[in-house]
Amino acid sequence: MEHIKNGNNFLLSGGAGSGKTYSLVQVIKQVIEDNPTSKVACMTYTNAAVKEIEERVNHDNLNVTTIHDFLWDNIKHFQKELKSTLVKLINDVDVTKIKIENGTVPFDYFDSLEDEIQYKEYLRLKEGIISHDELLIVANSMFQRFPKLCDILKDRYQFIFIDEYQDTHKEVIEIFLTHLNQSKKKNIIGFFGDAMQSIYPDGIGNLDDYKGDEDEKVKEVKKEQNRRNPKLIYELANRLRVNADGLIQTHSDDNNAPNMSDGTVKDGNLKFAYSSDGNLQTFRDYLGWNFSDSKQTKELNLTHNLIAGKAGFRSLMEIYDRDRITELKNKITKKIKEDNIEIAEEATFGEVIDQVNLAVNPSTQIGQFLTQNNDLYLTARNYPFTVFRKIYLDKDQLLDDKKQDKEDENKKGSKRDHLIKHLFKVQNNISLYQNKQYNEFLRVTDFRYKFKSIEEKRVLQKNINELVNVENKTIEQIITEANVKGICLVDDNLMRFIAEKEYVYNRVKNVRFSEFQKLYNYLEGATPFSTQHKTKGDEFNNVLVILDNGKWNQYNFESLFLNSGTESVLERTQKIFYVCCTRAKENLAVYYHNPKPAVIEKAKELFGPGNVVCLD
Repeated sequence: MEHIKNGNNFLLSGGAGSGKTYSLVQVIKQVIEDNPTSKVACMTYTNAAVKEIEERVNHDNLNVTTIHDFLWDNIKHFQKELKSTLVKLINDVDVTKIKIENGTVPFDYFDSLEDEIQYKEYLRLKEGIISHDELLIVANSMFQRFPKLCDILKDRYQFIFIDEYQDTHKEVIEIFLTHLNQSKKKNIIGFFGDAMQSIYPDGIGNLDDYKGDEDEKVKEVKKEQNRRNPKLIYELANRLRVNADGLIQTHSDDNNAPNMSDGTVKDGNLKFAYSSDGNLQTFRDYLGWNFSDSKQTKELNLTHNLIAGKAGFRSLMEIYDRDRITELKNKITKKIKEDNIEIAEEATFGEVIDQVNLAVNPSTQIGQFLTQNNDLYLTARNYPFTVFRKIYLDKDQLLDDKKQDKEDENKKGSKRDHLIKHLFKVQNNISLYQNKQYNEFLRVTDFRYKFKSIEEKRVLQKNINELVNVENKTIEQIITEANVKGICLVDDNLMRFIAEKEYVYNRVKNVRFSEFQKLYNYLEGATPFSTQHKTKGDEFNNVLVILDNGKWNQYNFESLFLNSGTESVLERTQKIFYVCCTRAKENLAVYYHNPKPAVIEKAKELFGPGNVVCLD
């Protein structure tokens, strides 16, 4: 409040479990009390968080939204500037995410639109409709180009607070801390979050470039209490971040905090176990937890591969993670480049294979895959090579752990491809209806039924039920039905995906939609399994963390214990491990398969010698 009184932009940094949202709410209440005529904007990451804050603070002068909705609300009325900005971005060769098929467009391209530029759940650029990813780029450009827009925003809101700032895209931070400075008007911007929990690659991560003692800099306040974790766990968390930013937590001074009991902080339980056989069931039995209770107990893995079979989405995982035909294509493309081989423009993939004459050993994974999937291979050979060479498959396109909220599936920066994003929309829209969130359902579907008659309600309910009880219907069948019934319209992104990545679509379309529903349930937390990224923001009584890199070179748990490897990998691994450990409200267990002796010694240092267990 002292910083606010002095007119300073500020940053509240708090470790896991420190009650940052509570602090945000208290600041909002105090600001409203001290400034009864001032408008306050609060932005957070998900619709669920918006509702939580609105429930805690109810005031006419407070506007709580997601970041995307806030930005749109502040640019949507300036249609002339919106249209000129979109044209500029379409024609800018450096902007790859906003493009129209025929390349550049004239300055009056959008003037003939019947409707205004719109922001929706899907992208149809020719019709003047932008979606999540494009909005951030458009808003950033508009605030940079039009200083008067900055004046208007500052006049409108005297206070702007941003929750979970570390996950916010850099374009958003540029708007508030760079572009708004074009205006001489005054307002105060406050950020709430934790740099140690910045585990998404396209988030800003930290505000180090903006922090400082100078008047124009952001002033940092550190919140050092911990309300969630028992003593053994927050002390472990302190040891994990001591070399990061030096924020050291202690227990809360509030006797009603979850980690307090009769005026004393709970000790909690901590275990680090290892074995040479990799048998996790032995450790599960040792712990004695109820792993069927997904609300109280979670097993956290870095990768999805071990989870896929148990959770029931193995076929989709096989397509996205183990397609050996695209792997063969990659090898051929590499050989063409290395040997400078001239390929005809009209050549098929099969003709290129024959021309390059790359020998495939039948005993290798690629060779075995081609033998077992001969029909698929013969089909792939007929694709134009110029198209097929651009196809890329990776499991992140299926189940990227970019922070997802079931009410906002198309979250900025997600690596999921447009086919999987569309399937999430289908299932999300169904869920909105099932959960009786009818207004939201109508908004995201642009539904043609407006509940004008009992008969229309019956038709809608029948259509939804047919998409819930899918039986043996394929993914393609459900996409078609959802589109025809108006429950999830096919948009430009999906049509372009089908045209440009027909091979992938043809593989996925024949998988049963019920398998995708199981994937959806897994990613929405309805199973006892979770990846370590997905669990961020959650808390459970019992947490088991599996330290397995899963052949993912962006992380290395051995480097975490030995303080070795590249700086970026080490920092990334420290943060994900910190997030995992601080989910536990009572019991934390960590399992490491076949560690080096030096790893065991470091584990004893971190966890305490008495808490390190050999299961062999």
